[in-house]
Amino acid sequence: MSSYTPEALEAGRLLFAGPIAFERGVVAMSDLPDANLPEIAFAGRSNVGKSSLINALTGRKAIARASADPGRTRELNFFNVGGRLRLVDLPGYGYAKAPKSAIARWNGLMRDYLRGRPALKRVFVLIDARHGVKANDLEIADALDKAAVSYQAVLTKLDKISPAAQADAAAAAARALAKRPAAHPYAHATSAEKLIGIEALRAEIAALAIPAAQPI
Repeated sequence: MSSYTPEALEAGRLLFAGPIAFERGVVAMSDLPDANLPEIAFAGRSNVGKSSLINALTGRKAIARASADPGRTRELNFFNVGGRLRLVDLPGYGYAKAPKSAIARWNGLMRDYLRGRPALKRVFVLIDARHGVKANDLEIADALDKAAVSYQAVLTKLDKISPAAQADAAAAAARALAKRPAAHPYAHATSAEKLIGIEALRAEIAALAIPAAQPI
């Protein structure tokens, strides 16, 4: 289990306590914002809880639209965090209630972004704690390894499994990615509903942001 200093936790709190705004939804690579801020992307199977996790991180109830319908996020959604970084909510992969042509289009956009975005500092690959790492999670990991983009597993919905199973689930996710060249060795474990692991994940993200301006 990774630990964070009080200073790191406070840096995370301050980052997400500041202004956060939806910037734009992108449906083509030509629509991407300027690559002038570090970007942290959230990838995962449809209905894994990406939008709920972003809402929990930002402390906003609906800055990212959460839905029980798999595949609702169909574009790259960019959120500006205090002018210091962007969060990127990617379309879910796997099952979605949409035509195959539409799924192929937004999956292609996501893959183009992941392998060709210079501002992308890390991808958090979200894994449902109840189900563990699946084949299409490993496909995304393969693509990120090939593109040499740093990524890290984040378990979601931790509150849906027993306390005894929680540590095992995080360890299993870390083991599944352990020998991959671009994977971070530590897997975060979170629950957006119970706010488990949110402070630690904020601290991790804050370390990747542009440093806060120092008072004169």
